[in-house]
Amino acid sequence: MRRRVPLANLSPRQQLRAGRLPRRTGQLLVGLVLYGVSMAMMIRSTLGLDPWDVFHAGLATHVPLTFGQVTIIVGALVLLLWVPLRQWPGLGTVANVVVIGLAADAGLALIAPPQALWARVLLLASGIVLNGVAGGLYIGSQLGPGPRDGLMTGVARRSGLSIRLVRTTIELVVLAVGWLLGGPVGLGTIVYAVSIGPLVQFFLPRLTVDLGAAGRTVPAGREAAQVTPADALGSTSC
Repeated sequence: MRRRVPLANLSPRQQLRAGRLPRRTGQLLVGLVLYGVSMAMMIRSTLGLDPWDVFHAGLATHVPLTFGQVTIIVGALVLLLWVPLRQWPGLGTVANVVVIGLAADAGLALIAPPQALWARVLLLASGIVLNGVAGGLYIGSQLGPGPRDGLMTGVARRSGLSIRLVRTTIELVVLAVGWLLGGPVGLGTIVYAVSIGPLVQFFLPRLTVDLGAAGRTVPAGREAAQVTPADALGSTSC
C-alpha cells in the first residue's frame, strides 16, 4: 500500500522547528538544483517549455539578462504578491527564488543543444520527468512552497475558487503573455501540461518527509490549505 504523508500547513517558525531539518534542507536544495537543471534540459531540447518558462524565456529576449536571472527577478516580484494574500513564506520559498535560477543558468552553460530530433525528444522527456522528481523533492521537504506555487494556493484560499481553476487561469495567462513576448511554445508545452500532474502525483507522496505530529499542526488564525499532490506543483515551475 502506498505511503501517504500529509503536506503540512505551517508557519515559517514551525517549518524550522518541525524536526529532521538537516534531511529536509538537503532534500530542498537537491530538489531546487535538479529543478533548474530540468528547465535547462527542456530549453535545450527547443521543443517548447512549460507556461511559466515560456514567459521567462520570452521576457529574456527583451532584456539584457540571462534566463536564470529573469527567473529570479520574476520569482521575487511574484513573492511580493504574497503580501496582500497573507501567505507565509518559508526557507524553501526564499531558496526557490535564488537557487532555481542559478541552477538553470549553470545547466544551460553545460548542456549543448542536440542536433538530432530523437536526441531532442529524449532530452525533453528526461527534463520533464526530472522536473517531476525535483518538484516532489523540494515540495516534499515541507519548508515552504515556491513563489508561484504560493501565489496559486493563496489566490485559491482568499477567493474560494478551486486550486485547479486558479492554477489553470494563471498558467494560461502567463503562457499567452510569454508567447506574445516570443517565448517558445511547442510540443514540450503540451507534453508538460498533460504529464506533470501525474508525475507529481506519483513522486510527491514518496518523497514527502513525514513530520509526525508537527505535520498535523495548523497555525492559529490560518485555514488549512487543501492541496492534492497533482495540484501542489503549480506550474512547477517553481
